[in-house]
Amino acid sequence: MSLPAHVIREKGGNVLPLAAVGMLVAAAVVGSGIDLSRAYKVENRLQSACDAGVLAGRRTVTTNGFDAASQSAAKAFFTANFDDSRQETRSTDFKVTADEKANTVTGTATTVLDTLIMRLFGYNDFTLSVTCGSSMGVGNADIMMVLDTTGSMNNSLLYSQTRIMALRDAMKNFYDTLANATSGTNARIRYGFVPYSSSVNVGRLLYDEDPSYIADARTYQSRQAYFIDYSTATKTSGTPTYKNESSTYWDKYSNTGYNSSNCGNQVPGNDANYSDYGSATTTMTTSGSGSSSAVIKTTTQPQRKAAYQCDRQGWNGKYYIWVYYYTRDKVTSDTYTNYTLVNSPGANRDFYTWEYKPVSYSTSQYKAFSPVTTYTGENGAAVSSTWAGCIEERTTTASSSFSYSSSNGYSPSGAMDIDIDTAPTATESTKWSPLWPEVAYRRWNSSGYYTTSTSDRGGSASSYCPAKAQLLTEMSESAFDSYANSLAAQGSTYLDIGMIWGGRMLSPDGIFGNTVNIEPNNGGEVSRHIVFMTDGVMEPNYLIQQAWGIEYWDRRVTSDGYTDDTARHTSRFLAVCNAIKDKGIRIWVVAFTSGLSTDLKTCASDNSSFTANSSAELNTAFQEIAKQVGELRITQ
Repeated sequence: MSLPAHVIREKGGNVLPLAAVGMLVAAAVVGSGIDLSRAYKVENRLQSACDAGVLAGRRTVTTNGFDAASQSAAKAFFTANFDDSRQETRSTDFKVTADEKANTVTGTATTVLDTLIMRLFGYNDFTLSVTCGSSMGVGNADIMMVLDTTGSMNNSLLYSQTRIMALRDAMKNFYDTLANATSGTNARIRYGFVPYSSSVNVGRLLYDEDPSYIADARTYQSRQAYFIDYSTATKTSGTPTYKNESSTYWDKYSNTGYNSSNCGNQVPGNDANYSDYGSATTTMTTSGSGSSSAVIKTTTQPQRKAAYQCDRQGWNGKYYIWVYYYTRDKVTSDTYTNYTLVNSPGANRDFYTWEYKPVSYSTSQYKAFSPVTTYTGENGAAVSSTWAGCIEERTTTASSSFSYSSSNGYSPSGAMDIDIDTAPTATESTKWSPLWPEVAYRRWNSSGYYTTSTSDRGGSASSYCPAKAQLLTEMSESAFDSYANSLAAQGSTYLDIGMIWGGRMLSPDGIFGNTVNIEPNNGGEVSRHIVFMTDGVMEPNYLIQQAWGIEYWDRRVTSDGYTDDTARHTSRFLAVCNAIKDKGIRIWVVAFTSGLSTDLKTCASDNSSFTANSSAELNTAFQEIAKQVGELRITQ
């Protein structure tokens, strides 16, 4: 039976199989889109986690290299950023390695994502894999290390290590971190140093820059020697008198034992007269005044004569010769008139007295590092001294408050000691002067109290000078380490003098601008940093010679020699911090074995302050700064 022709010609029945085929194709297209979209999202998340892992791993690298701690940090950050349960993945793995110096950390992350729809077509899962890498990239950087080298840095930490030793180690590791980061690049890293305590050692830098920056004369709290010149005097000789006559048992004249029969034959004859022995002492007093004044020079000369006898020593029955001395003082008082007082020793001159007072000295030879003689030694003896390089600051004002703003500059305007840019002029008060320990003296009155009056009583003032400062320069590892090893601890804590000179030596607008502004050969920008380390708080001492003189007597900072001394130095410190930051210089502050005070935190740039209570923590702080001086970046 054949089908009717109209049935054969009917096409409506073909839609169903065609629709079935179309649904399968649509399912494959939509399903692949859904699963591929899921895979794309997972792969992006996997890449982000991989990047986070290597960044964390590289950030925690220290001079120990890519050690277990760094590997653990890398894996922890990866895990925190990629969760199988949330990503609907399984069999996730993250492997991380580093090159020899651990400058670059690389990673590989893999995971498996099960499909939802494509499994209907035989595709059960996707294996996803990404690679990542992170390195420390350092551009051009100028780093000025302003380092506390005060006496407390000699205090011990654990295992007999002192704070200054810990600082040296942290500095060396800082250098190694940046050296590794710049290895194989053309980046320029320069280092400068300002060790500080109660002054800074910048004299050689100033003299080499311009000798006229240093004053040719300076008044110091000192003492003046006076000598009596007898060359024109009239002498009236006094009659000797004899005092303090006594007989003194002395000792055996000879340790040779004798029999009673021959001991007497060995006894020397007694001295008939007194004779001088020992050194004479001289005192001088004055009488009268003006043209009728006289000097009475009293000389006391010890004298003695000897008597001998033979006597028996009981315990062995032997006879020995014993000597007895009769002593007295020969006192002679001579009177001199028409004498003159001079300030230097010489022939026919005797030291007379001291006058403790401000004394003006020429510094023209001393500032050139040539030896200079002053008559400030014992009884006016000549003392030769050569400048070690520490300075006293230039003119200032004894104000209670100091400030700096971009719009108004420094206030008060007369405080040149906090001005980090302006060069000295021909006016001496605008110049720095040498710290001169050999002529620095304090004075007190007859009751033992300090006095600002001229006095004939006094004593030397303590004076401390840290290691020489260094301008910015590229340094080899051995040169850097040698500098670190030269640091020694002494003196009081003047945070302001350290920061002032850190700013002066890093300012592109200051007296050392020719050094600061040397362009790097690679033509890149230069970032500038001050790393400021202290183990204490501001602690000025108004009785020592420091960068502002001897404060109790000079009163350059305070009105009475001591009141608000600490607060006024702190105000200077904060004003200078603001001036430095205004130049785009980043200030890093590390408080070592001391709390991070509000003043220190205020001084630091944003997110740039650290505390360290041990050698390890100090090293960590310096490492963190080194890493942020550089830049971590993704390389793959």
